[in-house]
Amino acid sequence: MKIFIGADHNGFELKGKLMEYLQTRGYEVVEAGNATLDPNDDFTQFASQAAKSLLGSGDPEAKAILICGSGQGMCMAANRFKGVRASLIWNGNEARAARNDSDSNVMCLPSHELTDFNQVIELVEVWLKTPFLGADRFSRRIKQLDELG
Repeated sequence: MKIFIGADHNGFELKGKLMEYLQTRGYEVVEAGNATLDPNDDFTQFASQAAKSLLGSGDPEAKAILICGSGQGMCMAANRFKGVRASLIWNGNEARAARNDSDSNVMCLPSHELTDFNQVIELVEVWLKTPFLGADRFSRRIKQLDELG
C-alpha cells in the first residue's frame, strides 16, 4: 500500500519516525513535505501536496497521513479536496470509526497530544487495518460528501 505522509514543523519529528516505521512494515511511503525542519512553514502546503498526490495516484487503496500540532489544520485543509475524507484521530475508537464508517483515506494526527510513539503506532495500525464496512448508509453519505462542492 502506498502512503503519502506530510507534516509541518510541529509534526516533523514524528513524521520521520513514522515514515521509518511504516517502511520497515513494507509500506511504500512517499514524503509529502516538509523535507527539512522549518519553524515558519505552513501546514496548508503539506496538506495540499499530500491530498493532490493521493488523488492523483490512481490507487484506490492509497492513503495519506498528515501531522501538525492539533491535527485540526491539516484536517481542514485536506478536506477541501473532493475525494479526500480526512479524519482527526486521537484514539482507537476514532481510528476504527473513521475507516469502518467513513472510509477515511487521510489520517490527521495531533502531535501535541500524541507524545507516546507507541500510541501513534497503535492508532496508525488500527486505521490502516480497519476495512470500510461498505454499508449502504455509509456509501450513500460518502457520495453525498463528494456532491457538496
